[in-house]
Amino acid sequence: MPAKNMDELVALCKRRGFVFQSGEIYGGLKGCYDYGPMGIEVKNNLRKAWWNSLIYDRDDIEGLESSLLNNRLVWKHSGHEDGFSDPLVECKACHSRMREDKMKDRSKCDNCGSTDLMEPRAFHLMMKVNIGPVESDDSYGYLRAETAQTTYVNFKNVMDSTSQKIPFGIAQMGKSFRNEITPRNFVFRMREFEQLEMQYFVNPKEDEKFYDEWKKIRLDWWVKQGINSENLKFEDHGPDDLAHYAKAAADIEYKFPHGFDELEGIHNRQDFDLGSHTKAQEDFDIKAKVLPNKDSNSKLNYVDPQTKENYIPFVVETAMGGDRGFVAILNEAYTVEDLGEGKTRTVLKFAKHIAPVKVAVIPLARNNEELVGKARELHSALKKLQLGRVVFENTGNIGKNYRKHDEIGTPMCITVDFDTIEKGLVTVRDRDTMEQTVVKFDEIVDFVKDFYNK
Repeated sequence: MPAKNMDELVALCKRRGFVFQSGEIYGGLKGCYDYGPMGIEVKNNLRKAWWNSLIYDRDDIEGLESSLLNNRLVWKHSGHEDGFSDPLVECKACHSRMREDKMKDRSKCDNCGSTDLMEPRAFHLMMKVNIGPVESDDSYGYLRAETAQTTYVNFKNVMDSTSQKIPFGIAQMGKSFRNEITPRNFVFRMREFEQLEMQYFVNPKEDEKFYDEWKKIRLDWWVKQGINSENLKFEDHGPDDLAHYAKAAADIEYKFPHGFDELEGIHNRQDFDLGSHTKAQEDFDIKAKVLPNKDSNSKLNYVDPQTKENYIPFVVETAMGGDRGFVAILNEAYTVEDLGEGKTRTVLKFAKHIAPVKVAVIPLARNNEELVGKARELHSALKKLQLGRVVFENTGNIGKNYRKHDEIGTPMCITVDFDTIEKGLVTVRDRDTMEQTVVKFDEIVDFVKDFYNK
């Protein structure tokens, strides 16, 4: 049972160390959050699953990590510098500011209901920063607004250094920054956020085929991360909703606590991006409408080694929000179970590869040196498996330890008790069923390894 509202998730995240308000001791900063010890583990595991599926499971996609700052001309020729803005509406009564395209009713304020609104005006979303020791009109740049553009300007570098042939992709994950007018819904919409994007370069004659393929691949991937397919759907962009560069686009939407909303976008961007950044645009039959570029020093084209066909590749993009992915995974795992007699338990039923803690080792009595010693021996052996985080719990209250690890989402707890000393046995508790299995101490490492390798 997913959470009834975002407040339930926020409370759990604070209590169990998943997410904290950034700069909370000074009142925080709207739209900025810090991932705590449990949150960063989930996020890292989600990143790893994404990276593995694209880079390690395939041979046609390369990885990249580019800088947060870049030459201003990147953002000029991408269209961001002049056109990356949203219509902003301000309420004269309560002074709330809203994105016009996100308002519930464009005739009245979402906050107070007043109809006394200012005319919409453009609000630039890029974060401007000074570069260099002296501040001047010529010394500024931007924090990147997306990872995609820094991938496009590296297209030739990656292709030449890896000898990849069309079709191939470049995957990149990292922080992006936008002056969001209305950050909201916890980490769903922030000013500093993480993107996991893949640009797949294709022959213009095959763009529709690959667009359809990647829609299916990405939807299936989310199901493998533990999300019920009934809580996912495609929302295709109609002609009026398409970005100016797009031939086709669809959002994978997830049923968040606030309703269905975008989780990941799949876009057929045509040859707009490489066509915008290439040298000698007039030499190519560029299909998309691009601005003239006299600044680039590289041709971003591809010559087919077999057919000698010379073209600017089309791009099929998959663009996932890392923070939105975190919320979706957390919400999907969140479960409140009725245990009877008025008792309930809250448990995060993460897929085991996503869980922040893989195993908790618990000595039954924290003051018993023999039990603690055997527990530490086991803890050390399990850490060597390199499965992820393995924790040693030594509070002595077995019930509270179980409840804590239910809320964290730990798939298994292993209790070292007096049967361990007398009979060489340990007790393994399953998170989802709460069933307990007795395993020989000498076999427990293999038991855990087999569980995670299934």
